[in-house]
Amino acid sequence: MDFTALLESLQYSDLAQWVNTGGATYPVVESLHVLAVAMVFGTILIVDLRLLGVASTNRPFTRVAHDLLHLTWIGFALAVTSGILLFLPNATSIAINVSFQVKMALLVLAGLNMFVFEFVTARDVKSWDTTQPPPNSARIAGLLSILLWAAIVVFGRMIGFTPAAGADPFAAL
Repeated sequence: MDFTALLESLQYSDLAQWVNTGGATYPVVESLHVLAVAMVFGTILIVDLRLLGVASTNRPFTRVAHDLLHLTWIGFALAVTSGILLFLPNATSIAINVSFQVKMALLVLAGLNMFVFEFVTARDVKSWDTTQPPPNSARIAGLLSILLWAAIVVFGRMIGFTPAAGADPFAAL
């Protein structure tokens, strides 16, 4: 099965049709997606601002991260689930949408940033957990995270306003 056929089978699946034609289903799922993304970005922003040394500086970094991590993962799981449901009814056009492709690439980069932070920078967190300012490597990871997640939000919002790759952007005019 080629990629286009896979996308078409997703798009015409019963689940996709239910999301697309189930009354208020699409707007409810879209609203849940927005709330989930806000939850992810909000909790990550608090942790990243702590890494930058500009917020929650009276608390150890590990405590701030621990207190918010479960909320971040709940929001992320809801965002992924609702995002898939939003993708399904228009899979063929969304998959070739440049903003969608950029958003997915940014998500991968945000994941890589988190991976490097967790397995390189945070290895010696005990030595800087309560110090101000945190080491440059932690501050860089926090700044990159904020920039990446802000860009993810922007490109996610642009998906509905960006023509598919190869489409005439002025065709609707």
